[in-house]
Amino acid sequence: MTTQLYLIRHGEATSQIHQFLRDDGLTELGVRQAERLRDRLIATREIQADVVIASTLPRARQTAEIIAPAFELPIIFDDEVQEMLEGEAHGLTYDEYHERYGPGPDFLHQPFKPIAPGGESWPSFALRVATALERITQEHAGKSIVIVCHGGVIDNSFAYFFRYSSFAMPPAHFFTQNTSITQWREDEHKGTSFWRLIRYNDNMHVRGLETDTLIPWEQLPLPKRKRYQVDQPDEPASEQ
Repeated sequence: MTTQLYLIRHGEATSQIHQFLRDDGLTELGVRQAERLRDRLIATREIQADVVIASTLPRARQTAEIIAPAFELPIIFDDEVQEMLEGEAHGLTYDEYHERYGPGPDFLHQPFKPIAPGGESWPSFALRVATALERITQEHAGKSIVIVCHGGVIDNSFAYFFRYSSFAMPPAHFFTQNTSITQWREDEHKGTSFWRLIRYNDNMHVRGLETDTLIPWEQLPLPKRKRYQVDQPDEPASEQ
């Protein structure tokens, strides 16, 4: 069986709006984003999950609980898919952080400097995410796995699956949207297993959120579900 991994970012969080380093859960908009995702997934059944995992931070926990009816599975909460840990900076406003610790860490040029004492550096964060993804995909091999997590976790999934350096933040950044779906699929070609990126930043469910018009998910055709296979290259023509 093919392993499918769906990474879902949480809805808009209060920390995104009020600029502080603590987690008070979702904003009103974040709740609505998660509800739209839930309604989409219930209507389309496009993710046939076997296991649902969520970060223990409130914004991810709340998002997972809102969309849970789409899967009808218990949520497994996992500390290892949390966002980067702030250490002693937790709870500070941005102004308080800058007053106490100066400008934020430059992960491109000083990757091993933690965000604050007791917090994570970029490489330690990347290692935690990679270790968690390795563990989860091995424990649930052959299944469809949903992880409700954070932008930084999704960003680092690219480092893990594409095997590029995680010693520093890459110079090209990602822009992962709230409640978007990122999908990875494990394929096999000539006896070698590898991961393929299927979609990134799929947040069609929040388009037109400011209007009363809902996307008619039930009426949209979906591709037939089947065991995916890698396209095989054409065999060279035999010499005549």
